[in-house]
Amino acid sequence: MKKNVLITGGTGFVGRSLTALLIGNGFSVSILSRSKRQNKKDISYYIWDIKNQTIEDAAVNNADYIIHLAGENIAGERWTEKRKKAIVASREDSIKLIHNVLAKQNHKVSAFISASAIGIYGAVNGEAICKESTPPASDFLGRTCQIWEAAVDTIGQLGIRTVKVRTGLVLGEGDGLIKKLKPIFKYRLGAPLGSGKQYMPWIYIDDLCEIYLKAINDDTVRGPYNAAIQDDTDNIAFSITFAAVYGYKMWLPHVPAAIIKLGMGQMSKIVLTGRRVSSEKIRKTGFTFKITDIEEALRKVI
Repeated sequence: MKKNVLITGGTGFVGRSLTALLIGNGFSVSILSRSKRQNKKDISYYIWDIKNQTIEDAAVNNADYIIHLAGENIAGERWTEKRKKAIVASREDSIKLIHNVLAKQNHKVSAFISASAIGIYGAVNGEAICKESTPPASDFLGRTCQIWEAAVDTIGQLGIRTVKVRTGLVLGEGDGLIKKLKPIFKYRLGAPLGSGKQYMPWIYIDDLCEIYLKAINDDTVRGPYNAAIQDDTDNIAFSITFAAVYGYKMWLPHVPAAIIKLGMGQMSKIVLTGRRVSSEKIRKTGFTFKITDIEEALRKVI
């Protein structure tokens, strides 16, 4: 009988690719959705309601592994106080709901693997290389990730192996940041943002999904792992490379930070700041990134 993986956020950008990978590796997949969907071969859908803390218990009870990807898009809207609360609640409350089902009933879950973000190290620029042992930051991104990961720890207290995948910029076709940037660079309007010196730790979507598969199959994988290429790509290098992929040399001047702040408000920190991160810990598990060159990654997504 196939092992079952329950995915929250399974219909999103990462979730769709991960579902395909898992099925290709002999798993069946269950996906939590806010509305009823038609089951497919090897994919079952279950309803949950985070706000009202309800869920079809069978989704959790039938799972051998749970991968938690759900959460409000941190770059979806301006960071009003209301929006900030929604971003945090979507991560904390969804895990709380799953925890309550696991705690009250017998289950066979072997591992709970959750998305997190390199934002835990803060919206800061600098040369320090952040490892998993680096203290979390106290700004909004840092606090959000701390609350997120603390919620994951409550699952660990049930005796379930937990993994936290601290993800960088995900490069992939059809969604995410690349979907927004492609028309800008395609029409030769790409330019560095602010100083352009902010680091952009990135990962190709196929490699990210393989990390989740590794976390399922290797029970020595526990705790937090940075999921990003350690190549020191900054915004200038990213922009120059993206322009070259479209066959031209970048010609526009930097977009002033003041204009970006005016348009995005506090959320501008996402694009105007960055940090270097180490991928040494995940590599020590035997994991190998297949795409490590930023130009190769960008050529694949266009």
